Amino acid sequence: MIERNLVPKKIVEELDKYIVSQDEAKKNVAVSLRNRYRRKSIKNEIMRREITPKNIILIGSTGVGKTEIARRLAKITDSPFIKVEATKYTEVGYVGKDVESIIKDLVAITIRKLRKEKVDILRKKYFNIAVEKVAKKIDKLAVINGDSKLKLINEIKDGVHDDKVIEINKPVGRGNIEGPVVEVIGNKSDGDMGPIIESIMSNFDGKQSKKTMVSVKDAIEIITNEEIDKNINIDEINIEAVKSAEEDGIIFIDEIDKIVESENNGRSDVSRQGVQRDILPIVEGTTVMTKYGPVKTDHMLFIAAGAFSDVEFSDLMPELQGRFPIVTEMEDLTEKDFIKILTNIDYNLIEQYKEMLLIDNVELKVTKGAIAKIAEFSIYLNEHEENIGARRLSTVLEFLLKDIMFEAPFTEIKQITIDKKYIEKTFKDKFKEEDLDKYIL
Repeated sequence: MIERNLVPKKIVEELDKYIVSQDEAKKNVAVSLRNRYRRKSIKNEIMRREITPKNIILIGSTGVGKTEIARRLAKITDSPFIKVEATKYTEVGYVGKDVESIIKDLVAITIRKLRKEKVDILRKKYFNIAVEKVAKKIDKLAVINGDSKLKLINEIKDGVHDDKVIEINKPVGRGNIEGPVVEVIGNKSDGDMGPIIESIMSNFDGKQSKKTMVSVKDAIEIITNEEIDKNINIDEINIEAVKSAEEDGIIFIDEIDKIVESENNGRSDVSRQGVQRDILPIVEGTTVMTKYGPVKTDHMLFIAAGAFSDVEFSDLMPELQGRFPIVTEMEDLTEKDFIKILTNIDYNLIEQYKEMLLIDNVELKVTKGAIAKIAEFSIYLNEHEENIGARRLSTVLEFLLKDIMFEAPFTEIKQITIDKKYIEKTFKDKFKEEDLDKYIL
């Protein structure tokens, strides 16, 4: 899915909009992504099959941007993406999730993504058909006349007749299952919807319908969805999704260091080595059987991450180490980095709070001095309590703005300025009376 013009430098430029520092990590993932495009562009099929992705492992503390890098990569390239935590998977035979479910979940996510894209395309196509059918229900004579028809159709599109009630034939599925499958696709975002969708589709019979009185607005939606159901090709989507997952899938395995055995792990962690053994064939390249058919993992890109504070990367199984040839050490974030996160990146936290509070008539201003103080205090908390990296900024800002957010909304615009003195006074007053730990995640 990576575009021809998305060269490594462009990829890094995109990542820079959301992630500060970590230049080496950005460079490595950008090159790795470009290599996927290069491989797919090779005309020699045998050579193309032989070239495998150069998987990446990111090593660094919590909150330095490991997950964000992987997530943004998937968005930049519009690739199928799944994030999993290694600790949730256990060796086959032990209680836990089978690691092959990672691939099954990725395919399900890809199918859901493609179905939504197809539905969106079809919705644009069949919306006009639905409007014309509704227009006939409202005024058959107007539809016959060219000028009157155009006027009526434009009125319907503008919502002039939304509340008018008309009679339509509404499709009905057997077993009291009513409504089109696209409603499920549009509203669900978590979990594998494949079985649910297929069940509804198998129960749906376009020939069965009942006369129903509905509003014009609802009628357009019902008719549009009915047309989509008739014309969407689920089998074609499934085939396309499997291919996309195989060629473009990105799998982010977090906390991989937690499945590394060390001298201090003890017998309770007996399955850790087993999880590594189970993950190995998937990363090496294997075929996983799914309900949509066999799925090859040979050209999926794996990005693993972990703090590796108690163990070393070299403690991983040698075979697994070899499947992650690009090892990148992430840098701990500094006070200057925190200031950049609050000011330089797109849609930063301060801008988010400003937009939210503006809904409740609060014009929020945060001075440069205040931003510097927020960064300073966040670093202090990370050094004296658990280091949660950039996530600390959310904790501090939520605490600072809690009272303001509680008092809003206001009937008129209220301008509030957060400056250095406000921050110092807020923390000083609160920490005199209350335990600092209450404000630390």
